[in-house]
Amino acid sequence: MRRVVQAVSPETEEPPLVIAVPPLFSPIPPAIHPRHAEINTLTAAWAEAFEIGSVDLRQRLVRHEIGVFAARVLPHGREEVVRILADFVMWLFGVDDGYCEEGILGQRPGDLAGTMHRLLRVAQNPEAPMLLDDPLAGGLRDLRSRVDEYGTDAQAARWVACLREYALSVVWEASHRRAGTVPSLSDYTLMRLYDGATTVIFPLLQMGHGYELPADEADAKAVRAAEEMASFVITWDNDLLSDHKERSGDGYYLNVLRVLEEDGFSPQEAMARAIAQRDRVLTEFMRLTEHLRAVGSPQMRQYTAGLRNFVRGSLDWGIQSIRYTTPDDPAELPTTVAETATDDSLEPLGIDAVSWWWNVIPPGRPLRLSPPLDLTGARH
Repeated sequence: MRRVVQAVSPETEEPPLVIAVPPLFSPIPPAIHPRHAEINTLTAAWAEAFEIGSVDLRQRLVRHEIGVFAARVLPHGREEVVRILADFVMWLFGVDDGYCEEGILGQRPGDLAGTMHRLLRVAQNPEAPMLLDDPLAGGLRDLRSRVDEYGTDAQAARWVACLREYALSVVWEASHRRAGTVPSLSDYTLMRLYDGATTVIFPLLQMGHGYELPADEADAKAVRAAEEMASFVITWDNDLLSDHKERSGDGYYLNVLRVLEEDGFSPQEAMARAIAQRDRVLTEFMRLTEHLRAVGSPQMRQYTAGLRNFVRGSLDWGIQSIRYTTPDDPAELPTTVAETATDDSLEPLGIDAVSWWWNVIPPGRPLRLSPPLDLTGARH
């Protein structure tokens, strides 16, 4: 059910509510690429070279240390691919912040769809004589050439296909922004699996170590479930950590806390419920990836390790980046992680869009984690 979000006039608006985010559960060890500082510097230079976003937006994005994010997601990856990931995330923020959150296209879903489709054509066919003077298109052409250099044809094709999923979802979100509405929890969950652009990063996890999942594994439902569960945890964490920044803004915002509050939960109750949801999914994600590691190929062991690094790396970056700590108006974010889950139930969440995950998770068993896979000897 969609609910209209009532606007509040500046004269009557109360100060934004600050809700402390407690330490979030993570059984995954932290890691970071040894050249994270150099990668971060090079990504800032890339953003300047391709003029990603306005000057003001670019200056803000550079301060967010997006290169460190990539270094945490691919801590043992080939440096060239870690740089692709860092530059790509910089590009995504140029689209998400510049077009969707702060630009007029974020209120015009039809026009946004046209813009995104033209950019998708550039990603699919970089030689197409389109958007030749557009900085975001120029950056995308550069990214596609590097994806072709370090990835297989199938990985490049999947990267473009996942970028299309991202584009479709941000247009869906723009329709809510224009109408001032909040989607149901199931619709929001489905939208969030894609508009967080997590799926577009999955092919880079393989490129980063120079391998490719066998087709029968890449297309398996259990693998897709593991990927979606990783996306769920990453985007729920992002919603929790970005809530203060978004509440403090003067525009429309949408995150899982807003959705739960529209369903009648108080802000504190919404926080507790969202944390319980991500903890339950993370527990099951660990169980499922442990199963895949046991029955899958060596490439599957590498891929599940990559998914885990993505989940933990995103959390570690989120609690440290000034994008979310907002030092000028400090958010109450954790500085550590929790050792135990607030909810480790084996029961489905009760969210229709993702209830199928529990059909492919092995029956309940004690969670015994294998030692982290040593990827330092992978092909570079």
